[in-house]
Amino acid sequence: MNKRRLNELDLLRFLAAIAVVFFHYAFRGYARGDMSVMPYPLLADVAKYGYLGVELFFMISGFVILMTASNNDLKAFFISRVIRLCPAFWVCCTITFLVTLAIGQPRFSADFYQYMINMTFLGDLIGVPPIDGVYWSLFVEIKFYLMIAVLLAFKKIEKIENFLVLWLLISAAAEVFAFEKLRSVLITDYAAYFIAGATFYIIWDKGFTKARISLLAAAQALASFNAIKWAESIELKYSTEYDSLIICGVIALFFMTFLFISTHKTSAIGKFDWTALGALTYPLYLLHQMIGFMIFNMAYPAINPHLLLWGTIALMIGASHVIHKEIETPMARLMKRSLSSSFNRLRVD
Repeated sequence: MNKRRLNELDLLRFLAAIAVVFFHYAFRGYARGDMSVMPYPLLADVAKYGYLGVELFFMISGFVILMTASNNDLKAFFISRVIRLCPAFWVCCTITFLVTLAIGQPRFSADFYQYMINMTFLGDLIGVPPIDGVYWSLFVEIKFYLMIAVLLAFKKIEKIENFLVLWLLISAAAEVFAFEKLRSVLITDYAAYFIAGATFYIIWDKGFTKARISLLAAAQALASFNAIKWAESIELKYSTEYDSLIICGVIALFFMTFLFISTHKTSAIGKFDWTALGALTYPLYLLHQMIGFMIFNMAYPAINPHLLLWGTIALMIGASHVIHKEIETPMARLMKRSLSSSFNRLRVD
């Protein structure tokens, strides 16, 4: 089957990003009183479930990364991940750092050492806090990329289904028996989403088998278990209650959506070009949280909260579009040419 761009995934990316934006702006920032001084009770009860947008990102990643890796070319995979991750991150991290220096005090602060370590993606490894808390998910993504890269390096990507089954079994065992080192290395809190996304790609590419259906059922069970457990752990912290049925329902909706995509039932949505929305998703995700909170803290209550919330969302979307079009895309092209040329020289040498 010829690979093609799935436009509906761009729409999904945007919906996932907007869910996270509302989680932060309308709920999380004020819920603990440590980020934002502006409450937004009108949307808080719905927005508090927006964190599940990150889990949707991980499912999308599982699907797309396996599609990218399916050509069994480690060099191409490495280049694609570098140009996807780095340009937008470097720009957004720099902007967030400068804005923090300008208007972050007294609630937020950052220093040059922290900024430089963040720019290397090594903060999680050496205990340097992120300039923006959303960066945690990048470290999860990178661990997944490294797993796929290892399979590519050993020419075992065609054995991916065996790997996915083993990963799910180990993840379930690590969760049940609290094997903390395994939980960290194998990102077991979120493994089910990557596994599900990758399995849906295999179904999209090759069709159903009983083993794939079973793997999806087990992945959904593990995803629901972990999501409920996590929600229970933060209820006290956020002074709220989460409904387990809603959480499981949202996760089931994710799985159902990917089922439709993998069985080619979403052409009515995919015929529209959602590329522009998908393109601004990554900068929007990276840029919105801390800068948004700083704007709220500076302008509230002088400015009406409705105007402040929706105006800030519009500002972040507009800024993300400009960053993607004017900075990220040119940087990505330049980096791709440079990396490809470097690999070609190494091959000749």
